[in-house]
Amino acid sequence: MDNLNSLLAQRREKAQSLADAGVPLYGNRFKYPQSITKLLPLGASLVAEEHEETGTLFRVAGRIMSMRKFGKAAFFHLRDSSADIQVYARRDLLGEGAYELFKKWDVGDIVGVEGRLFKTKTGELSLEAAKLTMVTKSLRPLPEKFHGLTDVEIRYRQRYLDMIVNPEVSTVFRKRVEIIRLTREFLCDRGFLEVETPMMQPVPGGATAKPFMTHHKALDMDLYLRIAPELYLKRLLVGGFDKVFEINRNFRNEGISTRHNPEFTMLEFYQTYVTYHDLMDLTEELISWLAEMVCGSMEIVYQGREVNLTPPWRRLSMDEALVRIGGLDAGLLANEQALLELARTKGIVLQPDAGAGKAKTELFELLVEEKLVDPTFITSYPTEVSPLARRNEDDPSITDRFELFITGREIANAFSELNDPIDQRLRFQKQIDERGNDEEIHPVLDNDYIRALEYGMPPAAGEGIGIDRLVMLLTDSASIRDVILFPLLKPESGE
Repeated sequence: MDNLNSLLAQRREKAQSLADAGVPLYGNRFKYPQSITKLLPLGASLVAEEHEETGTLFRVAGRIMSMRKFGKAAFFHLRDSSADIQVYARRDLLGEGAYELFKKWDVGDIVGVEGRLFKTKTGELSLEAAKLTMVTKSLRPLPEKFHGLTDVEIRYRQRYLDMIVNPEVSTVFRKRVEIIRLTREFLCDRGFLEVETPMMQPVPGGATAKPFMTHHKALDMDLYLRIAPELYLKRLLVGGFDKVFEINRNFRNEGISTRHNPEFTMLEFYQTYVTYHDLMDLTEELISWLAEMVCGSMEIVYQGREVNLTPPWRRLSMDEALVRIGGLDAGLLANEQALLELARTKGIVLQPDAGAGKAKTELFELLVEEKLVDPTFITSYPTEVSPLARRNEDDPSITDRFELFITGREIANAFSELNDPIDQRLRFQKQIDERGNDEEIHPVLDNDYIRALEYGMPPAAGEGIGIDRLVMLLTDSASIRDVILFPLLKPESGE
């Protein structure tokens, strides 16, 4: 800490010295710099110690990332949002006064450079500075060059610093932006209408999760931050929209892990007159196309494991997965008491009123989920754990639902929608009656949603895809915090 305080004091002394010399420390007159990445191809034909023939002066701006000073000359590396370039500064070209001021510059300063392109003896493309401009003085030192920024908590808490010293971090977030843009393009090209639904809701719904609560002063009413947009999007199907989607922020008052953040991004889309089978086809098409566009191939590597996203993808019912992958006996799946007992022997905690459907689902998560590396659709989820999904017409104990798993984690959840208002009311009420102390189930029934269904909702299917987990997959990121710019963290001590 003493060393840091000493460096901070030195920087402030340099800053004051520059200010006393009339140098603006936070000026705003260096306008319209050129992108460094556009300069790089211009040096392809240059040979060592050769200048660019036209003698054109180029203007670039960026942050100094390293500096080597040799008395009458210096080299420093400049980084903008696109690339790095070496800058050569020498006293006889800049002038005595300008060079003396330059000597007070530090790694981390944001500066402007005007100069000509040339190649050094070692063949490195460089910019020979004819004029230097201080743009923004950095008062804090960057992490030491050879060790970089490796402390995970500091990286997440000070994302700006993480992006400065770890360029690959910016690459991940640029890919995230591209994935969202392409997803929007994909759906809009297929006739989906992008909409916005409330983030503050009087009754949280569309998922089983503990909500965050707030209070509206003027209306004197409690509101809940959205845990899912589903019930509002389906209201729009009642209103006459055929295809809708929303790329939305959701908030769930739950634990934090490498796969969970209390604030996260979901894509939800709904289409009338299709079934969950149609959405499986659409999902294959979307994600495989995103992989091709973002990664250049449908065969990718995630955390050292090869993953093939080339359609068609494997499709298994939950029962089939429990037998083929989980190793359970097929006869056991028809015996409710045996299933419940097996779940308990595996350490699964079940509510007293839990049935075979809940036991199957918990056993699936324990025995099967992590083994699903290549994309796999798991279908036929028990009705007991699917309060919003349509019952299967041949077997009412299961629903027309799928979840998509890739690299052992859920990426998407979809089903043919329940549009029977009587059945929906009964299922909502059953959840409430059996809620007990479960804070993830809201104790109030959403009567307005039931009323909407009573007006009639066309047959439809809907799906939610976790954008954060999809970005993790396509950028080979181990943690959800690696793909969220500012993940939630405990306050620093003293805050």
